Amino acid sequence: MWMWRPNIIAPSIKNKFTDIAYATKSDTKKLDIYMPNEGKGPFPVIIAFHGGGFYEGNKSKEYTAPMLQGLNHGYAVVTVDYRLSGEAKFPAAINDAKAAIRFIKVNAAQYNLNSNKIALWGSSAGGNLAALAGTTGGTNNCYDTSLGNANVLDNVTAVVDWDGPTNFCVMDKQFTESGIREKVQGVLIYDTKYSFPSKYLGQNLSKVPDLCKQADPTTYINSECPPFLIQHGTLDSMIPTQQSVDLAAVIIKEIGNKVTLTLLDGAGHGGVPVTLLNGTRYCGYPFETAENMDKVFAFLNKYVK
Repeated sequence: MWMWRPNIIAPSIKNKFTDIAYATKSDTKKLDIYMPNEGKGPFPVIIAFHGGGFYEGNKSKEYTAPMLQGLNHGYAVVTVDYRLSGEAKFPAAINDAKAAIRFIKVNAAQYNLNSNKIALWGSSAGGNLAALAGTTGGTNNCYDTSLGNANVLDNVTAVVDWDGPTNFCVMDKQFTESGIREKVQGVLIYDTKYSFPSKYLGQNLSKVPDLCKQADPTTYINSECPPFLIQHGTLDSMIPTQQSVDLAAVIIKEIGNKVTLTLLDGAGHGGVPVTLLNGTRYCGYPFETAENMDKVFAFLNKYVK
């Protein structure tokens, strides 16, 4: 799974609070708060969830560099560590994500944050967590009261989902139906005990359809969902593009034009370089071009600021 690159685009960060425990059940449950270098606040907030297939990755700037560009747009950025599959299986990661949201809401005044203007942004596994937290916001779904602030609503203002998986159980089928296996090298197979979602859910996917449904953001979509920006590469060999297409279609039925779906032509997973079977190679990182980042912040500014 993609998620690491040298941190060449993150701004110089002067004001920050690091390794703050947002719950006590595990040492993993920590977050960092980065503040804009200018402005008085209280600042609108981007909560960033890193990718890594639910089994690797962390809240460091190397994993969350695109989200940290929010500092240059007047946002505070909160990067979150959550329990990975080697430590705890689903729903631990989403329980943690929602606990982090509640912690930020409760402690917003202490850190000069606006608790009423919170956007979630994640890529890959982090995209799933952002979307799932967004569609279950303000409900008891995927909610662990033992992680603290049990009486605080965890609804948010907007969600940015970069190539997040939705329905793990149909990813192999979607890859086959899309024909991408005949185009791109290295297309993954998921109904095996070694795949990242099988490790996350604890068993081969075909054996746990109920868990697949519980981990799928589309399961919980309703008319109270926040606005969504969903982006996915058309040559993604790790998560089928159809996952984002299906997510957008279901949300649009509920909240209409507050949903934007952008398919990045020729982009691989998270923008990693793609090699076709004929040897043609596409360069990486189209998600982070100036043009696309402008689209992301135009969306955030419209709904969060």
